[in-house]
Amino acid sequence: MKTFFKIYLLIICSSSLHGQQYYLRGEVKDESGNPLPNITILLHSTGYTYRSGSFGSFGILSNKNPDTISIWAEGYVKEKKAINADSYLTVKLRTAQSSFNSSKRTKLASITKGLTRETQKQWFVGDETYASLVENHFVNADKYPSTGLSLSIDRASYSNVRRFINTNTLVPPDAVRIEEMLNYFNESYIEPPKEKIFGVRTVVTNCPWKVGNQLFFVNINSRKLNLDSLPPSNLVFLIDVSGSMDMPNRLPLLQFAFRLLVNNLRAKDTVSIVVYGGAVGIKLNATSGAEREKILKAIDELEPGGFTQGESGIRLAYAVAQAHYIEKGNNRVILATDGDFNVGIKTEDELDELITQHRQSGIYLTCLGVGMGNYKDSKIQTLAKKGNGNFSYLDNFQEAEKVLMAEFAQNLYSVANDAYLNIEFNDDFVHQYRLIGFDNKVGAITDSLSSIEGGEIGSGQSLMVVFEIEPTDYNLDAVKRNFNPGKIAEIKLQFRLPLDSTRQFFCTSAPLQFNDFNSIDKNFQFSTAVIMFGSLLRGSSFAKTYGWAELLDLASSAAAANDALQKEFVSIVQKAKTLYSKQKKKRKT
Repeated sequence: MKTFFKIYLLIICSSSLHGQQYYLRGEVKDESGNPLPNITILLHSTGYTYRSGSFGSFGILSNKNPDTISIWAEGYVKEKKAINADSYLTVKLRTAQSSFNSSKRTKLASITKGLTRETQKQWFVGDETYASLVENHFVNADKYPSTGLSLSIDRASYSNVRRFINTNTLVPPDAVRIEEMLNYFNESYIEPPKEKIFGVRTVVTNCPWKVGNQLFFVNINSRKLNLDSLPPSNLVFLIDVSGSMDMPNRLPLLQFAFRLLVNNLRAKDTVSIVVYGGAVGIKLNATSGAEREKILKAIDELEPGGFTQGESGIRLAYAVAQAHYIEKGNNRVILATDGDFNVGIKTEDELDELITQHRQSGIYLTCLGVGMGNYKDSKIQTLAKKGNGNFSYLDNFQEAEKVLMAEFAQNLYSVANDAYLNIEFNDDFVHQYRLIGFDNKVGAITDSLSSIEGGEIGSGQSLMVVFEIEPTDYNLDAVKRNFNPGKIAEIKLQFRLPLDSTRQFFCTSAPLQFNDFNSIDKNFQFSTAVIMFGSLLRGSSFAKTYGWAELLDLASSAAAANDALQKEFVSIVQKAKTLYSKQKKKRKT
């Protein structure tokens, strides 16, 4: 334990190191001079990855000048370039000779029925071009009353944002996913009615940043499984032990995290350990949770070294999971790594298909990221979604405790798969609406064949979905006269039970029951503060009516005094206020 304490101090001390920042700008084009959006850009000094925007442009903050970047995409030859803050870099990518599968499609986070791709494309014309995420705009409820979204909600974005702010670094816009930040806190949880898998409650209140507008909260709570009667688990730890993991906040942090998880296991649970680094192999054959010391010894003996692609590791991990498959049990591979899960162009689709097949057979994939940069563009998050699982980013020991101890059942035991939420607004009360968060990537919008798929919901989860609404006159009149004239929306949750192919439905109506913002539950006020925080970090056009001072006031008043995570959020907002205020002053001078 002393060793872990020393490592923890080292991480804290190293996180305070920072220097002068430089703004590196450029653009990526093809051989004909056409802009290339959504191209991967690796900053060598930090190991962080970014994406070019809708017009191929990018802007990156670095502590080093000059710096070096690598640029690549499927179907193009990888380029490595020096870049200087004093000049604008244009990179032309050459088409690769080898073919690649053009049928591979990106997935949508949300979709509005009937809304054309051409309309959505207008949302990102003129915006900051280095951001590949396109913020949802207002749509008319009379023309497009129905909108749907995937409930495949990871909660890693807040951990990543926290890491940037704690190291006094501006947050890349693509690292900010508001829905993930909202659902990081698992607030407002209320046990669903007896024998029900889900409970839904809604709140309609005034919008703090836009006078006359309203916020519509949809809070979805899943059933909490009884820990004593949880089905047996067949867990396969797939651990990256390559040379890059030889840092205090990487393999040692993962060892600490897995030790916590092992302490939650029972005799009927089994653990196998597969590693990939200098070689791929089985470190520990399937072992009962009762043999805790044996499992912990295998974890402690892990040492980093070498390099290998992770494809063979995940194939072996799934083979091990299949070999020890438990009927009606919790069969899950837990992948832990410090970066993108590298596979060759020729094998990515094959690997995606492999994971999808095992998902259908009942083997889930949970991913843990450590020491990573812009995790949003990592391959492992995509794989987690295909594996009907979840992705968490561990930036410190407290986060490891949160994910693998406090939220053990949420992250490792599913109550519903392929979960998809549909909201249909009543245009008698809603003139326009916009979904906050669940933003799509440029590539998903421009790809006419991209689609949406549902995700996994764990035991005892509280999911928050929020819309900003421009109300009709009838709505405002009802609010003024303090009466409930009917329903503002119909809510339909589609899902499948674990190991069941039958589609289930949970339907309910949301009444137009307005409550003043100052009188609503503090947790909903806190969620509003999280939205405002994410919007300021993203430089959202919807955040122009307030600043850091207003956000800090709301966060301070809404945070519960006995909630350590909410109190930490207030401190992160305070740090961000100082950091971004300094940056604003620099730009003015």
